[in-house]
Amino acid sequence: MNKITNHQLYRLVVAHFAEIIREPAVIFWGVIFPILMAWGLGIAFTQKTGVHAKIAIVRTEQTIDGRKSKLFAGLTENGIKKDSSYLVTLKNEKLGDAQLNYFETSSSNAYRLLKKGKVSVIIEDSNRGSKYSFDPSSQDAKAAYQLAADFEQNGTKSYAKMQESIVPLTLKGSRYVDFLIPGLLGMGIMMACCWGISYTIIDRRSKKLLRRMVATPMRKTNLLIALITARFFMNLAEAILLFIFAWIYFDVTIQGSVSALILLFMAGNIAFSGIAILISSRTASSEVGNGMINAIVTPMMVVSGVFFSYHNFPDWAVSVIQYLPLSMIADGFRTIFNEGGTFVDVWREAVILASVGVSTFVIGIKTFKWY
Repeated sequence: MNKITNHQLYRLVVAHFAEIIREPAVIFWGVIFPILMAWGLGIAFTQKTGVHAKIAIVRTEQTIDGRKSKLFAGLTENGIKKDSSYLVTLKNEKLGDAQLNYFETSSSNAYRLLKKGKVSVIIEDSNRGSKYSFDPSSQDAKAAYQLAADFEQNGTKSYAKMQESIVPLTLKGSRYVDFLIPGLLGMGIMMACCWGISYTIIDRRSKKLLRRMVATPMRKTNLLIALITARFFMNLAEAILLFIFAWIYFDVTIQGSVSALILLFMAGNIAFSGIAILISSRTASSEVGNGMINAIVTPMMVVSGVFFSYHNFPDWAVSVIQYLPLSMIADGFRTIFNEGGTFVDVWREAVILASVGVSTFVIGIKTFKWY
């Protein structure tokens, strides 16, 4: 009986894996899309140097007693004029050159452009001083304001002098792409398990395909374990390809224990596979299944620190977010990738994730229905 069961499980794994790889959409969303996302975000945030800001000038009074405003005098002296705009370049080798593009416009148009995100700062310029308007919650707008205000007061040399007290940070793991890649690896596990396992089961149940399997000698556990196993190997291939791309293109390296990384990777797959089985254990409607899967993956994709640190949230929220499965996977991966982490640093996350996966799998098995 054991030989028959094992043979059955092996055949199911092979069949499910073949079913996965023959779908072009799976190859695109599982392999190509994560690489494109890593490339796009890595280019946008890692290779960006300096500041490029557009600043709208609203003239309230151009002269008082025949004198020009201080800002206008500085633009005339240091800026490159083109039509009604001035381009000011602030040189700094360590921070990167900052380019401020000033242009004159009406008050109504300036605020319209600010709402559209086409300008960072609005300056109401007069001989009595300038008034700055910008979104204080925008880091780019605050940086543009500080540069513009410093330029108005001190000209172009103040920014260059800043480099005398700057020590460039050259530590590995400190770039945005080093933060991003481990998060994308964790997100890939979550998305692949929840959609690849849950939706497959729900779709087959809604099409009455699972009903036909009741008449076969196939065991329920073999079917589910085969789905999880095939998805695991596919996730492993996708993760390796994403890492190879990041290593070649962005020089991302694993500074910690590879064995610990494999352990955490397996624990993450167990966790989300168990969650996927639980989600799909009784659901027979594709629409309901879509909603349930999105209700699980979307909040974690936003708050679990894939694209930005979840420590930006209030402390009470962080105390909850850090224990979400995706947060633990991403944090553990970053510990290994960027901080040289070993088993000692990630064993707790691995145990919690594996426990979540086993418990949800057992509950899913108990509540599973064929139709």
